[in-house]
Amino acid sequence: MRSPDRVVTSVRHPSGEIITRSEQFRSLTQKKRLLGRPVIRGIVSFFEMLVLGIKTLNFSAEIAAAPGDSRNSIGGPVSAKIGVALGLALILALGLGIALFFFLPLFLTQLLGFDRQALLFNLTAGFFRVVFFLTYIAFISTFKDIKRVFEYHGAEHKTIHAFENDLPLTIENAARFATLHPRCGTSFILIVAILAIFVFSLSDSLFAVVAGRQPGLLQRFGIHLLLLPLIAGFSYELLKLSGKTRNKRLTKVLIAPGLWLQKITTREPDDSQLEVAIAALKSSIE
Repeated sequence: MRSPDRVVTSVRHPSGEIITRSEQFRSLTQKKRLLGRPVIRGIVSFFEMLVLGIKTLNFSAEIAAAPGDSRNSIGGPVSAKIGVALGLALILALGLGIALFFFLPLFLTQLLGFDRQALLFNLTAGFFRVVFFLTYIAFISTFKDIKRVFEYHGAEHKTIHAFENDLPLTIENAARFATLHPRCGTSFILIVAILAIFVFSLSDSLFAVVAGRQPGLLQRFGIHLLLLPLIAGFSYELLKLSGKTRNKRLTKVLIAPGLWLQKITTREPDDSQLEVAIAALKSSIE
């Protein structure tokens, strides 16, 4: 859980105890005025959350792997090995993700012969990208451990709902709410995928005007990859706006696809999972 000045991770130790790590954290968007500007703050937050996510995964793995009292074991040789293994796994996952969700859709669309029409090309590539993503999410959701992750995801949302409704942070109050939330990262990914269709179409058209020809496959891939942080920045602003205007009719229509997608990436948690989410949130807002 992240608050304006703190990042907190709570993990259920195999012994049943909840172990919480709380760290002071102020985003660069708060420290540097320029980095707090719209769109720019989204780009900065995008990379900050990647770093925080890696650190959180590492801490969680340490708790799971450390023998005995993990609080006395973190930071030793086991921790170092876990860090190296996790780093290599993340590099591999990032490479596979880029290949599957960026290069392969472009390659398949090029095979279909749509490379002369920028909008049609990127609509088709975007369609492939969304289909691949949905297939990937549906596939991994069949694994037992991923189901547990999605249940904790649901616990996070329920707890946030209780907090936003000014209710005491108890299991009973959190359990009353839905597992879906308009500011979820799942919705963010969907916004990125849709916005990318139009931004990439514009960039391809601009390239054709300047170069006098349509970009080749590798050129498209490189340009699109470089534009991804900018798209993430705009998507961040749209996500924040949807959260502020969630009760308006038009907003409800626009955020509906993201909420539908969350029905895959969130599951109903049990009380013990809600307890972990509440522990993290309470610590982050103390």
